[in-house]
Amino acid sequence: MTRTIAWLTGMALSVAVAACSAPGASLPELPDASRGAYRLGAEDQVRVTVFDDARLSGNYRIGEDGEISVPLVGRLRAAGMSPQQLEQRLVREFRQRQLITTPAVAVEVQTYRPIFVLGLVERGGQFPYQPGMTVLSAVALAGGFNFRAIQDRVTVTRTAPNGSTATEYRAPRDAVLLPGDVVNVLERRF
Repeated sequence: MTRTIAWLTGMALSVAVAACSAPGASLPELPDASRGAYRLGAEDQVRVTVFDDARLSGNYRIGEDGEISVPLVGRLRAAGMSPQQLEQRLVREFRQRQLITTPAVAVEVQTYRPIFVLGLVERGGQFPYQPGMTVLSAVALAGGFNFRAIQDRVTVTRTAPNGSTATEYRAPRDAVLLPGDVVNVLERRF
């Protein structure tokens, strides 16, 4: 009887240790992406509409340095800003440079930076981002889970809004992604 209890205790301890050492278990949980306004980043393409001067309207790609180049204004920092903040910045610039006395500006994201899906999926790679995209929809774009994949959680590497650092998180299948996220589907150990 004592031997059976010792064996059962040992097995329970083994299972607990195995669960703790599961891939990605020590990573922090992915923060909720639905909080706050969308932040622009390198490789996003925005449409700027200047209602008072069509010459200043156009599509602008945010460069690797986080800046856009606007005619008659020059280079402006856009990465880390919401589209509304970029609108306000452009209005200030047009007024300060006396280009337009009462500017009306709209900024909308035309093309989001891509997401990447790696690991145990059928066809990993780069995919276009769509607002509201989840881990599961990203994995579906990559052809689905491989037969050896852990299917209830993944790791997601997300770059800070200012582009300075990247952090790896664990995430469930229904986690909402942001443009630029890197999803890594992990391998089962048994």
